[in-house]
Amino acid sequence: MFNGGVHAAAITFDLHVPESRSLKSKRAAIRPIVDGLRHRFHLSVAETGHLDQWQRAEIGVAIVAATDDRVREVLDTVERFVAGAADVDLLGTEVAWFDPDGVLDSGVSA
Repeated sequence: MFNGGVHAAAITFDLHVPESRSLKSKRAAIRPIVDGLRHRFHLSVAETGHLDQWQRAEIGVAIVAATDDRVREVLDTVERFVAGAADVDLLGTEVAWFDPDGVLDSGVSA
């Protein structure tokens, strides 16, 4: 019998990498963020946009938890982690909330 629910959200981070002069240097600045999110927070993370641009990056993160409050707590923690990363500027975020029936809510913040 299933008593609980699954709460999930996806967040994307739009990043500027001002010191980057090549795709290699951009990835060197982005990799510590992606690896840190994967290993420190045990989340699914991918570079999802601006793949061919030297000074822009987009990172997507998926969060699944037993409660809505826990998802919000992780979202806040992850956003602080990305905002505090060296060598990148956080330009904006977008969050999409999911339930078993599909997307519940989507919002943009900056």
